[in-house]
Amino acid sequence: MDALPFSTTLLSTGAVALAEIGDKTQLLALLLAARFRRPWPIVAGILVATLLNHAAAGWIGAAAASWLRPDVLQWVVAASFLAVALWTLKPDSLDEGETLPARGAFIATTIAFFIAEMGDKTQVATVLLAARYSPLWEVVVGTTLGMLLANVPVVVLGSRFAARLPLKAARWTAAALFLALAGWAFWLALVS
Repeated sequence: MDALPFSTTLLSTGAVALAEIGDKTQLLALLLAARFRRPWPIVAGILVATLLNHAAAGWIGAAAASWLRPDVLQWVVAASFLAVALWTLKPDSLDEGETLPARGAFIATTIAFFIAEMGDKTQVATVLLAARYSPLWEVVVGTTLGMLLANVPVVVLGSRFAARLPLKAARWTAAALFLALAGWAFWLALVS
């Protein structure tokens, strides 16, 4: 696709790291840290779950890019980035009835994170990024790094750190990033 003024990996990392602030999977990371009090198996579980989930999401995005005509794809991606920008403004919360598996920290985290990421805005962002930018591996590496950047501090430092995050400002910043991506995609659709 079109060359970026910066790398696909960096764009993917920043987009997902910002979108993840205050997301339900970040709240899940906090719950897992409080329950198991073993940060490194939780971090490893987040890494494995995110790699698997975002690789599948990225593949879907890249496949969609090959199925759609380039002009249609540009409009779909632009509209989708706009939708994700608006979605980012809505705070996430875990449902009251959600429970965590009783197994070890790594297995519980891997399963819980993989499931929680299904249909999540960061998974949708991964699909969109992979549909728009290449190579696919850079998108997956970037989105996975973004998830780790947002979740590892929460896991390691626990609720003390999470309580101090300016979640509203982070949501607005993430929304602005996705709005800028939407603007860029709309502009490219208009000039092509």
